[in-house]
Amino acid sequence: MTIIRTSHDRDELAALLGRDPHLHAYELGDLDDFYWPYTSWYRWGEQVALLYHGGGQPTLLALDRSPADLAELLTALVPLLPRTFYAHLSPGGETVLGEHFVSRAHGAHLKMALTDPERLDRVAPAGELLTVADLPQMAALYRAAYPGNWFDERMVQTGQYVGIRRDGELLAVAGVHVWSPVYRVSALGNVTTHPAARGQGLATSAVAALCRRLLSTVRWVTLNVRADNEAAIALYRRLGFTPVAEYGEFSFGATTA
Repeated sequence: MTIIRTSHDRDELAALLGRDPHLHAYELGDLDDFYWPYTSWYRWGEQVALLYHGGGQPTLLALDRSPADLAELLTALVPLLPRTFYAHLSPGGETVLGEHFVSRAHGAHLKMALTDPERLDRVAPAGELLTVADLPQMAALYRAAYPGNWFDERMVQTGQYVGIRRDGELLAVAGVHVWSPVYRVSALGNVTTHPAARGQGLATSAVAALCRRLLSTVRWVTLNVRADNEAAIALYRRLGFTPVAEYGEFSFGATTA
């Protein structure tokens, strides 16, 4: 009989997740020393689930292209989950967890991967590397342009954040949620442009510069984007990204019963 179990073997997990690196880029990246202390890993047969504890509320990543396997993984995992958590789930996973928790949907999302990097050559890259000294300006930009975004200030320490300034003001940023040269994966994140400077191609140029930088250290460049964010999806398509999977984001809490 298959049972749910924890795993602390990074080589084992990397082998399982590496079978579909585009789907599991975040999890592969979280095997890196930079993220590993904030992770709990669960296996059900060949399926893997991650509970990430960094950045406040725990976040569950349970992604599988087989709805049946996903359902069995989540059903086995239910007794081990915290009372409240956020989740990234392949389609159908919300139904399984919804039988045990109160849920709130946060929209359909796409996973995209850089499958045609030659398209980057069509865009002039721009931007400078940002450091922890730039955090106050970054925070101000996110408040103005991207309120409510998930931004872990530690990520700036990776050296994978690019910003574009004009007259000393930070107007556009492109960064990462995950970057691991060890596991050869990255996931773009916290990409935004100041409302007063939109429509000028700043984010496109910053992302192009960042992707070129990332490709010198990783094999897979990926990102998550809301399925209804047509402008962002069009931007990423121009740069050579294509959709590789659908998933949903949800909040879950304990029932009152």
